[in-house]
Amino acid sequence: MSDNLSKMLPGDRIKITTDTCTVGFWDKAKEHKLTACQCASCGRFRMPPRPFCPDCQSKEINWPELPGTATVYSFAVCHKSPFSGEELLYIPAVLDIDGAPGARLTSNLVGFDPDQVEIGMKVKVDWYSITEDWVLPVFVPA
Repeated sequence: MSDNLSKMLPGDRIKITTDTCTVGFWDKAKEHKLTACQCASCGRFRMPPRPFCPDCQSKEINWPELPGTATVYSFAVCHKSPFSGEELLYIPAVLDIDGAPGARLTSNLVGFDPDQVEIGMKVKVDWYSITEDWVLPVFVPA
């Protein structure tokens, strides 16, 4: 990968923890499937997942498989590792997830020339193994 394209943060620095609200997301990620928390009662999507639906207060959750595409809602271009201060081009972004109206996911854009990233552009999910047990969704050019 060229030095002028965005990269992923080092996997050994990323720590994932789960609880009853988030385990469904991470279990699907291990299968390379993108999902979002959806209320099983009223159908509202919510990300990040919370213990109850803000609309109907239901605690019932579905984890539907989504198409794996998204639209860039917001992003930043960073040039230094937050861990070591070393030079590292990475692009954290907030994404509107296709198939889950109202749900937004924070992830990294990987393989992008930062001058080409725009709000409203389409991206697609890719999977980044950070350990043998954890897989992180990142997004690449669509």
